Formats: sequence, structure tokens, C-alpha cells
Amino acid sequence: MSARPRIALIHATPVAIEPVVAAFAQGWPEAELANLLDDSLSTDRAQQKDLAPEMFPRFERLARYAVDNGARGVLFTCSAFGPAIEAAAKALSVPVLKPNEAMFDAALERGRRIGMVATFGPAMQSMETEFTDSSGRELQAILADGAMDALRAGDAETHNRLVAEAAARLRGVDAIMLAHFSTARALNAVKARVSVPVLTAPDAAVARLRKCCSA
Repeated sequence: MSARPRIALIHATPVAIEPVVAAFAQGWPEAELANLLDDSLSTDRAQQKDLAPEMFPRFERLARYAVDNGARGVLFTCSAFGPAIEAAAKALSVPVLKPNEAMFDAALERGRRIGMVATFGPAMQSMETEFTDSSGRELQAILADGAMDALRAGDAETHNRLVAEAAARLRGVDAIMLAHFSTARALNAVKARVSVPVLTAPDAAVARLRKCCSA
């Protein structure tokens, strides 16, 4: 068994993998990463108006598999499954993080008026509810229509442009969150269009996991 802390990254879409691996390389290169991908999760979620009850045991099984194989912490990278991830976290003895919880906390330190750019429509309502319920603050959220389709087609440049254009339409916010792990690749494009701090979920999650799992 490696002496390096093993962190399991559980993905519901392949486009989330590259940004979080890059964030670990930058923020915690000593971690040993174990990537698990079940892309049927995002396919099934897109067909559901609300998160279906059968999703909950699927997430616990995935997290438990990771822990049984030596993971010191678990990070889910898809933002459309918050309640299922919360349930898995309660069932396990190691830190199990939702993709956005660390970013949400970081955003609240930047001010009271927070904006968010999303690219996956089914995740927006649950993320808005999660943010407002936990913080008591309003969230100005906007969908970058077509950006996720472009990224899945391999056109990252169009994805980044559409995310940046959406971010530029947010008004009166103190900080902007890029909603999904896959959206983090648009960070530089967004920064070029706005004058407020821009936060990404991978960077915030890596910092949180390093703090709680490196000892």
C-alpha cells in the first residue's frame, strides 16, 4: 500500500476528470488519485426531474468501494447529486465531499451577492437550493446554453467562450462560481471578461481535502 494519501475521485461524466486531476497536480501533488467513472449516472440523471430514490444506494456503493480499496477521502465530481452524496457521507467514516461544498464556503467569504454559471441544466435547481439553504443568501445563477454540448463534442474553445459570455451577463455580484468541475477549464476565459473573483470547484475541493486528509 502506498504511503501517499489515496483520494478517490468518482465521476459521472468523463469531462470532469481533466480539471480535477489538474487541480490536484497544482494544489496537492502528493496525493495518490484513484479515478472511478460511471457515466450512466449523468445519463440517468438527465432523464429525471428530481433526483430519484434509487440513486442513493448507487452513490453509497461507489463510495464504499473506494474506501474498501484504501481511499482516505472521497470526492464526487458531478454537481447534480447532492442529497445522494450527503447520504453516502453519513454512512462512511472518511470525508466524502460533494463537488461544490468547498467552493460554496469560499464564495461566502467573498461577499453576500454571489453569481454562478452552470452548463448542465438538471444540476441548477439542486445547487441553488443547496446554496441558499446553507447560506441564507440569494444566488444569481445563469445557464451557459450549449456549452456542455460543445465540450462533449470536443470543442473546449466554444465551451469556454459560452461560459465567459454567460458570466459577463451577471450583474452586481461580489464573486462568480463556475458550477461544475468541467466548467473549471473556462476559468481564464471568464477572468478576462469580469472584474470580480472567479471560483472553481476543483481548486476549492482539493484545498479542503488536503487539509482534512493529509495527516
